[in-house]
Amino acid sequence: MSSASITFTWGSEEALWGIVVHGGAGDVPADARERHRAGARAAAAAGASVLAAGGSAIDAVQRAVEVLEDDPVFNAGTGACLNSDGEIELDAAIMEGDGLAAGAVCALPPFRSPIRIARAALDDGAHVLYAGAGAERFAVDKGFTRSSTAEMSSGAARARWEAARLVGGGASGWAGGTVGAVARDARGHVAAATSTGGMTMKKPGRVGDSPVPGAGTYADDAGGAASATGTGESFMRLCLAKTCTDWMRAGMHPQDAARSALALLQRRVGGEGGIILVDRQGRLGLARTTSTMTYAAMSCGDDAPVSGS
Repeated sequence: MSSASITFTWGSEEALWGIVVHGGAGDVPADARERHRAGARAAAAAGASVLAAGGSAIDAVQRAVEVLEDDPVFNAGTGACLNSDGEIELDAAIMEGDGLAAGAVCALPPFRSPIRIARAALDDGAHVLYAGAGAERFAVDKGFTRSSTAEMSSGAARARWEAARLVGGGASGWAGGTVGAVARDARGHVAAATSTGGMTMKKPGRVGDSPVPGAGTYADDAGGAASATGTGESFMRLCLAKTCTDWMRAGMHPQDAARSALALLQRRVGGEGGIILVDRQGRLGLARTTSTMTYAAMSCGDDAPVSGS
């Protein structure tokens, strides 16, 4: 990996339950990092409260991502970036490791909590992935209310779009991007959830890795769970989330799997980003190749989440 690569780990012992969240790989300015860490800590604590009460991993990751989607400093749900037409299009996925059930939406017009719509798709069970107008119709049929770009976009997201438009720039990511969570519950089940607004100035209809099972989101009780962030096309080419769970199934520690995944990402396709992992034993790991990736983690016995950028 490049010299910018940094890795983190939380112990090597098995944990009864554990959760780790990320707020996107990128380059968060130094004066904004504590605000991003605070958002990640709030999300990890919300998910941990579900696990501490005996709740399921899938409910925990959903709750954590809901908190991140509601926080406009991140690029998911409220505050999501704008495509080349100046509109919000959202991607989200959730997956549980017991029966490998998954639900996802992509190129979804503005709805305030896309991860809840992805969960509705999982619970419905008819299809895994809904796109565009079909995703909107599914959401409305399930009782969700459409919002608007004007209601959900932040001043910061609009400013980034205006700046990119003025210079004729192409699609680009930004600090505080894709959000995600992975968890293992006290019953030994794992789950993953990921949500994103994608890339500023992306072409309408562009879909990244986040809603694609195996690319940016994956969970399997036999191995673990993964949520990725970064250059989505690169993660899609390698099916990197699934690759990490396969490595953990074979016995690799999640920290080693995270580092190996990003080394592969750089070596094979020149991609950048980060990934968070939990294995079937409750061990956590993450790695990034960008200058920052906001994260927070909490396991049983912890008084408060550990966080960083």
